[in-house]
Amino acid sequence: MTPESSDSTSAAKTFVSSMGSSTKDHINVQGYDLADDLMGKVDFGAMFFLLLVGRLPSDAEAALFNAVLVALADHGMTPSVLAARLTYTGAPEAVQGAVAAGVLGAGSVFLGVFEDSGRFLVGLNPPPDANDSQLDAVARTTAEQHRQHGWRLPGFGHPVHKTGDPRTKALHRIAREHDLLGVHFRLALQIEKYAQSSSGVPLPLNAGGACGAILTDLGIPTTSLRGVAAASRVAGIVGHLAEEARDPIGTALWHLAEERVLYVSHK
Repeated sequence: MTPESSDSTSAAKTFVSSMGSSTKDHINVQGYDLADDLMGKVDFGAMFFLLLVGRLPSDAEAALFNAVLVALADHGMTPSVLAARLTYTGAPEAVQGAVAAGVLGAGSVFLGVFEDSGRFLVGLNPPPDANDSQLDAVARTTAEQHRQHGWRLPGFGHPVHKTGDPRTKALHRIAREHDLLGVHFRLALQIEKYAQSSSGVPLPLNAGGACGAILTDLGIPTTSLRGVAAASRVAGIVGHLAEEARDPIGTALWHLAEERVLYVSHK
């Protein structure tokens, strides 16, 4: 290939995106004019849904999707919040760094359960039109296999809400009210009946597991679920940082950690 032909090939190559574009007078997002069609007409949850799915949600979908975002916005002094507050203590001029520190730890224990649960439930391959009896059979077998092998059930059990996550109950109610109780959420609720630790302790469906199931039923790709969780928690982290700015506890947390750590000399 000659240099001339290589240059012409590169020049002819195009990239395609449905996300949007901007011109001197307009901003286009997924086929909508941002200023005229979206601003003042949809809430942030609906906008987020549009960016993920490529269409605006129905009123029922918007209500359930917003409920998911609210459910994970804050959960007290979690590791992500502590990381954010301590980072802010060291660099108060860079709020974005503190926010980033808070979401970097999204994984299998905190925040990442959205994705783990969604992938787990999709992997069970429940038929879209499965009845409760069919889902119950899958749930019983799945829970028993995981218990026997000591495998973790993604989205089940919680270090604080040991007898049931109040957010899961609320999400179940909202999904029923809007006739959006999808097959993956229904399967998760069936698994909850049989989910136990290896020692026989019941493992209730937690909010992360419920949200992963709901988002999957709403058509959100599993590859995006952890991002939804992180975006939701960012709101809570920013709230904590606003409190940290006016009533700081970061330095006290630092000194408390120093006091509680036992330093051992190795010779």
